[in-house]
Amino acid sequence: MTTDQLASAVIKPISMAKIKKRFPNEWVLIGNPVMDKDFLNVLSGVPLLHSKDKKEVVYLGREKTADYQTFTLVFTGTEKPVRKPVRKIVSLYSPRKK
Repeated sequence: MTTDQLASAVIKPISMAKIKKRFPNEWVLIGNPVMDKDFLNVLSGVPLLHSKDKKEVVYLGREKTADYQTFTLVFTGTEKPVRKPVRKIVSLYSPRKK
């Protein structure tokens, strides 16, 4: 591809229904999202990165958002996954032995 072809190859936004169908139950980073009139729901956008792991999308997505004015992160499933605790705190206080 020439430089002119690359410049004209603009990635077009796709609908949220198609994004949900392509990436079920995943976190999706969306560039230049088109929002509803109340700015509560994403109607369409350009999917930049997707994964089951939210942290992966957040950290790796940083580089992908440079060419976009706005971006958002959405979960395409019905319920957001519950994070498991990394470690369990057993006790915050331990008395000193005399």
